[in-house]
Amino acid sequence: MSYGLGAYKKTSIHTASKEQILLMLYQAAIRNCKKAIDAIESNQIAKKGEYIGKVQDIVIELNNSLDFEVGGEVATELSSLYDFVLFASTQANIKMEKEPLEGCLNVLKTLYDGWAEAIKSQRKEEVNNSAKA
Repeated sequence: MSYGLGAYKKTSIHTASKEQILLMLYQAAIRNCKKAIDAIESNQIAKKGEYIGKVQDIVIELNNSLDFEVGGEVATELSSLYDFVLFASTQANIKMEKEPLEGCLNVLKTLYDGWAEAIKSQRKEEVNNSAKA
């Protein structure tokens, strides 16, 4: 059963658009941030570190993928938000406090919602433009 799920996930990633991959990354970061909060609440130190590490890996990847020449000020602002998430999650990891992670979660959810809406708008525009052609 696990093999089938793994194969499905691998296929879905390989066939996903850049936009879908972006949303998947945010979803994974949000999911791992929630798990880290739960781990702190239940005093599972190793699990907390594991989940925070996953959040940080994703955020580092998102930050590394920014194109400052194309993105300009938006890319700079995103980089600042990613830096905040990295700093706050590190503080949560060191101090074993969930509050910094709750701030990370709010940022990640806001970014996810914003990207999801932007992608939806872009798709509508593409459909409208192709219908006009």
